[in-house]
Amino acid sequence: MTIRRLALPCFFLLFVLNSAELISAQSGNSLPQIVQKDGRYALVVDGAPYLILGAQAHNSSGWPATLPKVWPVIEYLHANTLEVPVYWEQLEPEPGHFDFTVVDALLAQAREHQVHVVLLWFGTWKNGSSHYIPLWMKRAPERYPRMIGKNGRPVDSPSPFAAETLKADIQAFSGLMRHLKESDEQHTVLMVQVENEPGTWGSVRDYSPAAQKAFAAPVPAELLSALHKRSDSPNSNWQQVFGEDAEEFFHAWSVAHYIEQVAAAGKAIYPLPLYVNSALRNPFQTTHEHNYETGGPTDNVISIWKAAAPSIDLLAPDIYLEDSADYLKVLDLYHRPDNALFVPETGRSPAYSRYFFAALGHQAIGFAPFGMDYTRYANDPIGSSDLTEKSLDPFALSYKLVGPMQREIALLNFEGKLQAAVEQKGNSSESITFASWKVIVSYGLDHFGPGDHPPGNPQPMGRAFVAQLGPNEFLVSGFFCRVDFQPNDPSGKQREYVRVEEGTYDHGRFRPTRIWNGDQTDWGLNFASVPQVLRVAVGTF
Repeated sequence: MTIRRLALPCFFLLFVLNSAELISAQSGNSLPQIVQKDGRYALVVDGAPYLILGAQAHNSSGWPATLPKVWPVIEYLHANTLEVPVYWEQLEPEPGHFDFTVVDALLAQAREHQVHVVLLWFGTWKNGSSHYIPLWMKRAPERYPRMIGKNGRPVDSPSPFAAETLKADIQAFSGLMRHLKESDEQHTVLMVQVENEPGTWGSVRDYSPAAQKAFAAPVPAELLSALHKRSDSPNSNWQQVFGEDAEEFFHAWSVAHYIEQVAAAGKAIYPLPLYVNSALRNPFQTTHEHNYETGGPTDNVISIWKAAAPSIDLLAPDIYLEDSADYLKVLDLYHRPDNALFVPETGRSPAYSRYFFAALGHQAIGFAPFGMDYTRYANDPIGSSDLTEKSLDPFALSYKLVGPMQREIALLNFEGKLQAAVEQKGNSSESITFASWKVIVSYGLDHFGPGDHPPGNPQPMGRAFVAQLGPNEFLVSGFFCRVDFQPNDPSGKQREYVRVEEGTYDHGRFRPTRIWNGDQTDWGLNFASVPQVLRVAVGTF
C-alpha cells in the first residue's frame, strides 16, 4: 500500500504563516479589512479571516422596541453577524442634528449577545426609491427631486443629479461613520452597506435637464480606460460610444458616481469595508429588455461600477432565485478576481439553505438569509410564509456545523483549498477534483451499499464541502449526501481510507472524538442531518 501523506500540522501551519504575513501587510491596522491574494478574498477581523454567518432582519426591525424579537433568531441560527438597517429619517430628524440613540442601542445589545453587526445605510436609495430620506427633505421635493421619466413625469426614484440630496447624504453618512469611529472601539461593526439596492424601477434612466445634459456630454475618459473602450473622438457621447446599451450604462455610471462620493467621504473618516448590494436581473438574460432595476450593480454593469466607485470594496448580489441553475450562475457572475463574493440577502425558505455551501464553494466571505426575526412579517413570495424553528432548522444546521471552525474555513477559502457541491434537481451526483483525487458527492443513497445509481433526495437538499489540508488529507463535511474519494490514477489503484477522525474545532484546533471505520467508511462517508466534521487521510493500494 502507498500512503502519500504529509504531516497535517506542518502543511497547515505553512500556509497559515504565509497568509498571516500577507494579511498583516495588507490590513495595516486593527480595523476589519478585506484583503486579496491571487483573486481570492478574506474579510479580516481581529487579525484573522472571518466568515460571516449572517442573518438580515426585516426592514423595520432595527428599532430598540423590536430588537428583542431579533436576538432569539440569531441565537437559534448560531449566526455570528446581524445585518440591520440604519434609518436616515431617524438619524437626522432636523437638518444637521443627529440622533444616534437607535444605533447605540443596537450596538450595545449586539455586544451583549456577542454578535457582530453589518449596518445597512438606508439613505438616498432603498429598493430604488427614496422613502427613507428625512421628513424635512420629503417636504421640499423641488430641492431634493425625484427622477424624470422619458414621458416627462416624475419617477419614484431619486435623481442621481440632485446636488442637494447628494450633499445631505454625504453629511449624514459622514456623521454616522464619525460616530462609529468614536463609539465602536470594539469593532462590533464589520462593514457598512452604502444605500440599499440603488437604481430605478420603471425608467431606464433619468431624463431631467441635468441628466440630459450629461448624457449628451463626452463619456468620462476614466470609464473608457477602465473598459478598454476606444471612441472615434474624445468628444463622443454615451449614445455614440455604447449604442443600445448607452442609457443603461449611463444610469449605472451616474448612480455609482453619486454613491462613490458618499462612500469616499465616509471612508475618509472611518475606513471600514463598504459595499453596495444589487437587485438582480435574470442572470442568463441576453436581451436589452429592462424588466429589472437599472442603475444598480447588476451583472452587466459591474465593471462600470468598479470604475465609478473605487471606494466601494465589493458589489454584492441579493439572491432570491430558488432555481439552482440561476442561483449558481449569479454566484459565478459576482465571484470575480476584482470582487469579493458576499451574499448579503437571500431567501429564507428551506430550499435556500443549501446555497450556503455553494457560496462557500465560490469563496464567499459571508452569507445571510433575509427576514430573520420574530416580528411575524411574511415576505412571500421571496421567503417562507412564517418563521418558526422548523423553517430555521436548515440554516441553523449549517451555521451550527461551521460556527466552531468559521475562522479555519475562511482561511482555507482564502488559500483556495476548499470546494463544495450542492444538490440540483435532476442531478444526483457530482465530482470535485483535487490534484491527486476525485471526490464524488452522491445524493439519496442508503448509508450501506454501492453508490453506482444514486436516486437523489426527494427534495434537493444535499450539500458537502471538502477542504485540502495536505496532499492526501482533507477536511470533509456535509448533509444528506455521501462523499467518496477516488484516486486520479491511470494505473488503476484503489483508494483506502487510512484514517477518518470525527471531531470538533476548539480555539482553532481539531480535537478528534472518535475514529470512523468498517461500515462507516467501506462504501464512502455518509452524512445525514447531524452536523459532523471529519478529518480524512486517504491512500492507495
